[in-house]
Amino acid sequence: MNHDEIILRKLAWEYIQAAQDERNTKNRILHRAVNDLKQIRPVVLINEIPFHELNFDGSLTLQCQDPELRSAEDYLRKQLFHWKYFPADMILPPYFPVYKVIRSDDIGITISEETLASDSTNSIVSHEYHDQLATEEAVEKLHFPTLSYDREETMRQYDRIANVIGDILPVRIVGHNCYISIWDQISTYRGVTPLLMDLVERPEFSHKIVSKLTEIEISRSEQMEKLGLYELNPLDIHCTSALCSDLPGEFDGESVKRSQIWGRGMAQIFASVSKDMHEEFDIEYMKKIMEPFGLVYYGCCEPLDRKIDIVEKIPHLRKISVTPWANVDVAAEAIGNRYVLANKPNPSSVVTTLDEDALRAEIGRTLQACKRNGCSCDIVLKDISSAGHDVRNLIRWEQIVMEMVENY
Repeated sequence: MNHDEIILRKLAWEYIQAAQDERNTKNRILHRAVNDLKQIRPVVLINEIPFHELNFDGSLTLQCQDPELRSAEDYLRKQLFHWKYFPADMILPPYFPVYKVIRSDDIGITISEETLASDSTNSIVSHEYHDQLATEEAVEKLHFPTLSYDREETMRQYDRIANVIGDILPVRIVGHNCYISIWDQISTYRGVTPLLMDLVERPEFSHKIVSKLTEIEISRSEQMEKLGLYELNPLDIHCTSALCSDLPGEFDGESVKRSQIWGRGMAQIFASVSKDMHEEFDIEYMKKIMEPFGLVYYGCCEPLDRKIDIVEKIPHLRKISVTPWANVDVAAEAIGNRYVLANKPNPSSVVTTLDEDALRAEIGRTLQACKRNGCSCDIVLKDISSAGHDVRNLIRWEQIVMEMVENY
């Protein structure tokens, strides 16, 4: 074995030991209960982590030279670091994932932008998008993409990793989750200001754009299903748990159907629009897109606390996002025991020295609102663009929140 293989095999051994810990089994039960609306206690997760700030012990330092093995090393090191220092209710799958390689052409448009970074090591940057969809002619040029499954490349990647660590840690080819955010796409094609202005000044034109992109997303999801590119048994859907007794149902051994997985939708840029406008320009289209999916998780950073009545018009709805900018008391009362309340605490709490009293108040309010209204709840700290270059902020956040939910 060469140097890279020795490093990767050692990490694979450490990983499989952690993945076999009984905590994973217990956490699976907790996750499933929340999504079944039969909560044992709220589930806590931490995701979208700024690992580039946290390498205080050197355990995140990559040593492999081969690019593919280096990528696998990065995955294993980050998972083990997360598990060791601030695991909350995370689940380590007992395998190494190799994702199916998807090929796709474009839809007749490309993003034109300028970016500005404040930290060269941070992938979170500021974007200024140029308007590429300002005219009827530009919209007419949009077309369906053609997707294909590159089985040969997928198997090449699988064999590469499996030949190194497969006798220690099983290697599995996995599919992809649904993630549909049409208005996020439009914002990257247009920029925020023209998008929002046209909702008011050119509503018919805005409908034309979202209608076309809806057709494109439906085509994309149909192709994903036909090509067998969806994952049957994912552990998560965009940072929250996916485990649920209602899914996937009976599998015929062929391609995974949309009816067997979660649909994921949102309209983050609609944080500043009225409920009526939100329904007209997004919910009406999401109803069409999400109809084929087994269950639906809707919302991300947009506050939905006063929009639950329109969100629940989406078919097969099971989980609703409640962001730091939403009133959790209002949201919990509207959600009740009918849907999962996917709570997002404010990630700015870990940017500077953690204010423990403020954190206890924030999480305490969420827990009391859920208890008062019979809500099943997961609490996910995400969008962590910075932890103040101090891993102790995340460690202490996890300790406090876990203590609170375990005494729920």
